[in-house]
Amino acid sequence: MELEQIWFTFLDELKSDELVEGCFRKNITGIPFLYVHVSAERVSEWESRGSSIIAVCSKKAMFRKKVTVETHFVRVSNNLYVYRHRFFVPQEKMFCCGNLCADCIRLRKKA
Repeated sequence: MELEQIWFTFLDELKSDELVEGCFRKNITGIPFLYVHVSAERVSEWESRGSSIIAVCSKKAMFRKKVTVETHFVRVSNNLYVYRHRFFVPQEKMFCCGNLCADCIRLRKKA
């Protein structure tokens, strides 16, 4: 599936960052969690720039794909940061419900 390739690219980009010693993904009850290990000397840098680094790596992995990302900090323990990090395909309307919605399928331009 394409989401697996996006995850692979994302984790490679994140591992290549100078602040990150290691990172991996773990699915717990179907929810993907991102674990990022940071060296003890660089914790303060990660505290200030960590979320933006994750966002930049996510954008690189999602380039030219119809995917969005959602990231939420969960906890930190011994320089191991845990985030609930999810790539997902946005839902699109597949039929007209008759309520004159702004994103109605009837109003969509054909390519």
